[in-house]
Amino acid sequence: MRISLIALVAAVVSASPAWAQDAGPHNLEARAILKELVEINTTDSSGSTTRAAEAMAARLKAAGFADADVQVLGPNPRKGNLVARLRGRNPGKPIVLLAHLDVVEALKADWSADLDPFVFTERDGYFYGRGTSDDKNHAAIWIANLIRYKQEGFVPARDIVVALTADEEGGDSNGVKWLLENHRSLIDADYVLNEGGGGELKDGKAVAHGVQAAEKKYYSVALDARNAGGHSSLPRKDNAIYQLAAALTKLAAFEFPVELNEITRSFFARMASLETAQVAADMKAVAQSAPDAAAAARLAAGSPMYNSMMRSTCVATQLTGGHAENALPQQARAVVNCRLLPGSDPRAVEQTLKHVVADEGIVFTTLWEPVSSPASPLRPDLMAAVERHTTELWPGAIVLPFMSTGATDGLYLRNAGIPTYGVEGMFTEANDVRAHGKDERVGIKAFYDAREFLYRLVKTLGS
Repeated sequence: MRISLIALVAAVVSASPAWAQDAGPHNLEARAILKELVEINTTDSSGSTTRAAEAMAARLKAAGFADADVQVLGPNPRKGNLVARLRGRNPGKPIVLLAHLDVVEALKADWSADLDPFVFTERDGYFYGRGTSDDKNHAAIWIANLIRYKQEGFVPARDIVVALTADEEGGDSNGVKWLLENHRSLIDADYVLNEGGGGELKDGKAVAHGVQAAEKKYYSVALDARNAGGHSSLPRKDNAIYQLAAALTKLAAFEFPVELNEITRSFFARMASLETAQVAADMKAVAQSAPDAAAAARLAAGSPMYNSMMRSTCVATQLTGGHAENALPQQARAVVNCRLLPGSDPRAVEQTLKHVVADEGIVFTTLWEPVSSPASPLRPDLMAAVERHTTELWPGAIVLPFMSTGATDGLYLRNAGIPTYGVEGMFTEANDVRAHGKDERVGIKAFYDAREFLYRLVKTLGS
């Protein structure tokens, strides 16, 4: 799931471009597709991405796509992936348009009484339902626009491929990973457009449009303290809970050094134009080849997001210990979740953590090994096209490359040498992020705006 650019600055709802006020046939088709996808349960526990993939395949075939160009395939009957191809004029690697079909678990009891996570509901300017903002909205747009290109007779310079995949949100059958390992030729792209981008609104105006070109790596480690324990009436100094607490206190006081890359340096340099006074000056100072330490410290203190964009982070997220209230603990465990900068070495991070908590008798166990995710180069053709269509639809908004502090399926593609970019055109309120949560929703006009933006963008890139 994405942590989008909208989380960086407080925002309010903006008026949509005038052309999006009328829900014409292309918007209505996208709406119908989104409704169908939301009402197909694609959770890991009881759903099926195959059903959703087959439903989209049926739509594409009805629109005139050949059977050979629409494939549903996967490792088992419930974890199907859709790969559909619009044939181009020339050979060469295609552009791949990626979205995931699976969604996070949802219980009706956890939602408002008049909403069901698997019933598409339109109300008060929003579409409600699980996946409306992560990531079935994106999937619906790709399918609607691919059908539109076919209806218009658009033949791109090279193939355009839509891949809708399984298990981005969890599960054992990640679709992107499976396709790369078993059918790489189907998605072996010049580059990929994915989720992970987003639009930022400030004081009712679209001010920044994000292109995600890098993301942090997910790494989890357990810290365990163990000893013989005993009766609680006979306390000892070697208490497992105290040992672990001392180690976590040291970890809480530690910070990794500031390290910027091409993406984050460009982000702070451009973001400075949207800020004022000290914050703007500090952003310019950290964007230099040698980031100013005092400026970085002020930005980090003022924003957890800015802090996370400047350095690797590790934080304790779970804590367990002891086996009875009247016994000395024999074991205490903390789970520490790290988000590592692209290019960082997890073994070096582990050694750093061991050095930080030295002499506390802690045993380290890796729980989740990070997958390499190098930053994607900022392609001039892609960035120019994003700039062009952003200016058309949201005049005055700047295009802002950035690095996600969370993770997407882009990490598998980048690790496989396929540049991947989070580009969505979806402008959303920063204080109303409901992905994975209660009453998930997407603004209707924001959805239509994004559909039009991505239609224009891909047509330009494919011409």
